Amino acid sequence: MIKIDINKQLHGSDGSMTLDVNFSIKKGDFIALTGLSGSGKTTLLRILAGLEESKGNIRVDNQVWLDDKSYLNIQKRDIGFVFQDYALFDNMSVEQNLLYVKNDKKLASKLLKLTELTQLAKRMPSTLSGGQKQRVSLCRAMMNKPKLLLMDEPLSALDPSMRLKLQNEILCLHKEFNTTTIIVSHEPSEMYRLANRVLVLQQGKIIQDGNPKDILLKTSGSQKFSFEGEILDIIKTDVIYIAIISISQQLVEVVLCEDEAKEYDIGEKVRVGTKAFSPTLSKCN
Repeated sequence: MIKIDINKQLHGSDGSMTLDVNFSIKKGDFIALTGLSGSGKTTLLRILAGLEESKGNIRVDNQVWLDDKSYLNIQKRDIGFVFQDYALFDNMSVEQNLLYVKNDKKLASKLLKLTELTQLAKRMPSTLSGGQKQRVSLCRAMMNKPKLLLMDEPLSALDPSMRLKLQNEILCLHKEFNTTTIIVSHEPSEMYRLANRVLVLQQGKIIQDGNPKDILLKTSGSQKFSFEGEILDIIKTDVIYIAIISISQQLVEVVLCEDEAKEYDIGEKVRVGTKAFSPTLSKCN
């Protein structure tokens, strides 16, 4: 069991705010942490890792990582951290990057096999693709068999097919080592596939906490689906208007009447849904 109750004053682009969270995590949980940029997600991970200080309490099982009398430094915290930018040692081979953490060739071999990197063990990081580098970074984070694995948007720079492959490997390692995991992500499909619990941060506070379906499913009533997007353009064609909307990696068109077209502005965030296969548009809250 991990108990977290921390408080830290932050200074973001919208001024000062307080990161103030209090929650517990069960052993073996996979937590997805999401929210708008600047809401405190990365800072929370860095505090858990011991990379930043804060007020409050962090207790992992029977070990105190933080309270008003003590502060356990990063070297003594049983964590693994996967960064967005890989953070590999360029002068070391794939295998050497792993063995630098812990001189356990058997474990290194097992991790490389699980992530299909065995054939690349002697290669240098500069010769690897982005997906391969992130798999090495993931393996390195697992070398100490950490109680807590922290991942800060580890797959955001990868293409969709590689993201899916890495998601499967992350889940495989999570289950293999029964590691408690926290991942920062903005991808609903990624959070749904990996996590058993989603926390939504806003201005340093947890505003939602629940299972992925309850948190991520945005449909209501008889809607068949619902996605958030941004209006790129509104084009008049004869007597109708067509809104061009960007949703993730795709563009979609939604037909509007004149009155509806007047309600929306280019650049506005909207929700695209459907009822009986007829697309509908509504403003985001």
